[in-house]
Amino acid sequence: MTSKEMAKLALAGLEDKKGADIKVIDISGVSVMADYFLIASGSNRNQVQAMADNVEEKLHKAGVFPRQIEGYQTANWILMDFNDVIVHIFNEEDRLFYNLEKIWLDGKVIDTDCLR
Repeated sequence: MTSKEMAKLALAGLEDKKGADIKVIDISGVSVMADYFLIASGSNRNQVQAMADNVEEKLHKAGVFPRQIEGYQTANWILMDFNDVIVHIFNEEDRLFYNLEKIWLDGKVIDTDCLR
């Protein structure tokens, strides 16, 4: 499975649970750590965890397993590392504070319609 296909599945998982302000950033040209970052917000702990669960389930069904998941219990910022795709799910306040989009300005923001 390609990293783009993995990103599509992760995007679908976030959208299914009504993730807000979803961004997909192609970082393949600026970093060796991954090809894509997906960043999304949830309005509360339950929604943030539900988005993480759904992303993990969709990728698991495709035979893709996370290398690591951090922050699930507190659900302020859940980081899901699927090797070439890294998913960041934030509560709204922490997303504003960490502002990953600004840190990764050198990456290319992908129109999510292109991944559907």
